[in-house]
Order: sequence, then C-alpha cells, then structure tokens
Amino acid sequence: MGCGLSTPDNDGGGGEGARRKQGSVGDVVVFVPGLRAPMGVDLSQALAGRLDKSAVERLSALRARVVDMAMQESAVALKPRRKTAARHGGSSTANLLQALEDYLPVLLGLVKEGSELRHSVQFVWTNQEDKAEETAMADAWYEVLSVLHLMAMVCLLQANSLLLPRAYGDGYGPRVSEESRRATVDVFLKASGYLDCAIRQVLPQIPSELRRQLPVDLAEGNLKALSMQALGQGVDMQLGLAIDSPKATLAVKRRLACEMVKYWHQVQESIPELPVSEGWGKKHLLFVKWKYVEAKSAAYYFHGLILDEGNSEKSHGMAIAALEASEEFLKESKRASAAFHATPPTSRSPTPFGTAKYLFDKIPKEASSKVRINQDLYTPER
Repeated sequence: MGCGLSTPDNDGGGGEGARRKQGSVGDVVVFVPGLRAPMGVDLSQALAGRLDKSAVERLSALRARVVDMAMQESAVALKPRRKTAARHGGSSTANLLQALEDYLPVLLGLVKEGSELRHSVQFVWTNQEDKAEETAMADAWYEVLSVLHLMAMVCLLQANSLLLPRAYGDGYGPRVSEESRRATVDVFLKASGYLDCAIRQVLPQIPSELRRQLPVDLAEGNLKALSMQALGQGVDMQLGLAIDSPKATLAVKRRLACEMVKYWHQVQESIPELPVSEGWGKKHLLFVKWKYVEAKSAAYYFHGLILDEGNSEKSHGMAIAALEASEEFLKESKRASAAFHATPPTSRSPTPFGTAKYLFDKIPKEASSKVRINQDLYTPER
C-alpha cells in the first residue's frame, strides 16, 4: 500500500527491504494506495489458434498501451519533482484511465460464460513500491479485478491533484476552487463505483483458493474500505459546498456530516486486513483515524447548533455538551493529522479548505461563546 505523490521534495533514498522507502510523498489530501502496474505478456503466443488473429492483435495493442502508460505513471509517482513540475493527476492520469476504459470491454471477451480462453494467459502485475512483489495468475478474472482496482486508484490520484491549492493569477493566494471541489465529487463516486463492481461482480468469479493468493491490495476488506473512503471524501466535498451555500440549512449540513461519520466508520470496520507492521499500512490507518474523528467533530458541531435553537435550558445544555465534544474531536483530528503526515513516508498537509477550514475557524469560538452565553442565562446571581 502507498500514497499517491504530488510534489515531493526528495525520494528518501531507495533502501532495500520488503517495501521501497521514501523520504516524502508531498502534499496529501487524498490517501492513494500505491499503483499496481501490469507487466508485459505475450498474448499472441498464449492465444494462438484459440482466438482470431485480428482480435488477438487488438487485445495485445490495448494491453501494451496500458502497460506502457501504467509503468510511466508509476515511475513519475516514485520520482522527486520540483514544485513547478506538473502534478501527479493531470493529463497523464486521464490518458491512463482512458486506456483502461478502452481495454476493459475487450478483456471481458476472455471471461464470457463458457469461454475456454479464461485460463489461457498468465497475467502478471507488480506493486509500485516493490518491483519484486509480483502476482501472476492464469485467470482473466484476476486481470479484470486488477484493471478495476487501477482505474479506481487513478481516480483517487486525480482527486488529490484537483484538491491541491492553485494560483489563478487574480491577485489572491493559491486556493482550491469551487469548480475543483465539485469536480472531485464525481471523481470520488467513479472510484467507489469501480471498487464496488470489483467486490460484487468480479471477486465472486474467482475461486476461493485463488482469492487467498491475491495481494493484500485486492483483498475484499481493503477494496471495501477504499470504496467507503472515496464516498466519505466525496461527502466531505459536498458538505464544504453546503457550508458555502446560504441556502443550505443546518439540518442538511448535519445530515451530510453524519453520512461522513457512517462512511468512515465502515472504513474502520473493513480495513483490519491491512498489514500495519510497515509504514504504508500504518500511514493508511492514521489517515482513516484523522478523517473519522474530523467527521465526528463536524457532526457534533452541527448537531449542537441545532440543539441551541431550542428554547429550554435542557436543549441549551445538550447543545453545550455537543459543541464541547466537537471541540475535543477537532483537537484529536489535529493530532491524528500531525501523526499521519509525520509517519514515514512523510507528507505535507496543504492549507485547509472547505469543511476543515470552517471547523478550525468556527468550533473554538462557537463553543466558548455558547458556554459563556448559557452561563449568563442560567447561572443565578450570587
């Protein structure tokens, strides 16, 4: 497992061991597990006499294009780049995603019901952090599963790129535009959709003995965790947009915050399959903890504001309790964020925007203000 890179300062030296270690992975808004890239295979030899020559040539060309582009993307992800360099997640990822979308429907021809071609090819994939970690299987459903996983990871790379602050030459500082935040909602939904398809439609096709041989990246629990993570971050973007909208009610904002809590709770429930003995697994768990408690902070905050609209001492007291809980969760989320970014491979947190910025600005002031007002209202004079 790993993190998608954006603007790293250095590569931290490529030490030996089970995983490639890096000094920094740059600015991280979206945690992106390391890319799994396909290795070249001779489809013409494996499918000779079993499939029409023109169909073999088309399948070979489409897969070769994916192999080449995925390897390039992995190489870019592992190289240090200056801040002025093109960020991971631009046109290269869009081209890779298009190549995968072109390849997938042709690939599905090998797994049609009753097809004798399903086990004709030994498909090989490798992990970007460890070139020695290869998984080979003579099952076209394994290839389909790997393609869907890569499509989802490419979407997450695109989302991370969209959510990094940019300068617009308008006299204001770098920022994440509303347009970018809206665009990521669809990108997150697409990533989750690819993973959900992998879980529901593809994994059941792979025999249980082969499923036990799948790399941890493709384990069902991790696929589900990443799907829920994408949904959780998509709702985070929606909540940030609702906060900026004068038409959005407190009830709408609380509902969105509670949805975030639900999704991040499901991530925690699904992710125990992730190994935590090495840096990437530990970093992923810290990212989940950070976002989970941040979501709780938002949910308690908006719940507290709604309770405070009541007219009774009881409702105001409950509002104070909710706002104080919100403040404690916010403090915990800051500690989790710091721990996440400090855990090797280290990363940087861009300037807060959207939901996070709003919570940082509002919660400390709101909690202390409400406590003081309610003390004045309900504390009898001595």
